[in-house]
Amino acid sequence: MPLLDTWNIQLTADDVLRLQGADPAQARLRRPGMVSVAEWAAQESLPLLQPQVLYQEFTVQGMTHERINLLDSPATSRRLYLAGPLVAEHLRGASQVITLLCTIGTQLEEIAAALIHEDLLRGLALDAAGSAAAETLATCASHYFEARAASQGWQCSLPLNPGMEGWAVPEGQEQVFNLLADELQTHAEFPVSLNAAYSMIPQKTISLVLGVGAELKPAGKICDYCNLRETCRYQRQ
Repeated sequence: MPLLDTWNIQLTADDVLRLQGADPAQARLRRPGMVSVAEWAAQESLPLLQPQVLYQEFTVQGMTHERINLLDSPATSRRLYLAGPLVAEHLRGASQVITLLCTIGTQLEEIAAALIHEDLLRGLALDAAGSAAAETLATCASHYFEARAASQGWQCSLPLNPGMEGWAVPEGQEQVFNLLADELQTHAEFPVSLNAAYSMIPQKTISLVLGVGAELKPAGKICDYCNLRETCRYQRQ
């Protein structure tokens, strides 16, 4: 079942405020109007969400330097792999690799873009709610596969995103979409594509990779590999 579309995404005003770069506690003290709009956006966004996760699982064939070689279907001649310092560090010891695209669809994004021209504050808040929803979906998807791995007695790596330190966006996105090429063709209704600038369309989409295996040794946290870790106020503990 490589397409999962049964997700219960819930958002709060705090989720929206954080994606707008605000401290929720400070906003409640000093910017009640902003909080009110964030509360509106959190509720308004829910019926607009179309959460879907497309994924594919691959068996690890071996590792050469910073390159993870993956087994493909015998019917194709593609040479599949993931490469880069980040994936080599965190997927070492994995027996399988899972690649995922997590999207909330196009509806919210289109409505937020149109609303920005009519009501800037509400439009931006709704856009932030969409970003928060995409992040929540990616977290839920990661937890789904983590729980499945745990049921087999396996470990799961950190969720790795193109753009994290050690895995540049162009290389990472190209690798992820190459791995998912067959599934994207099979599920033509899945609304995600990659443009020439390596940006995903719709924008409220997150690509990620997970490694699973009995010999995997998870280490660190996502914030350790973020380029904003020195200045971000919202690092995960």
